[in-house]
Amino acid sequence: MTEREAITMHIGELAERTGLSLRTIRHYDDVGLLPATARTEGGFRLYTEADHERLLTIMAMKPLGFSLEEMAEMLSLLPALTAIQGNVCAATTERLEFFRNRATHQREKMIRNLAAADQFIASFGG
Repeated sequence: MTEREAITMHIGELAERTGLSLRTIRHYDDVGLLPATARTEGGFRLYTEADHERLLTIMAMKPLGFSLEEMAEMLSLLPALTAIQGNVCAATTERLEFFRNRATHQREKMIRNLAAADQFIASFGG
């Protein structure tokens, strides 16, 4: 176990660091997106820095409109991007490209919506 993996925090600290509610983090655990790395003898969830980084990735995906199933798939594919050997199968590369294109499209849509909101707010003057 690396030092990064050994450092654990309770769910409350993870919630505080990310601004998410305990309920949301528990939900991500229940659906398998962010399973607790360990549990205390009393059954409390424990998380590592790697879990924190995974949760930040989930938080980045959420506003882009990906389903929980799509987020789980992407989380399983993302390590292929940093694989040392660089031998990523064509299907994985194709799927990651699909998700990248969807994320880019959704981001562009969000930019247009933000511009429309700015224009509306400006109509109030000031």
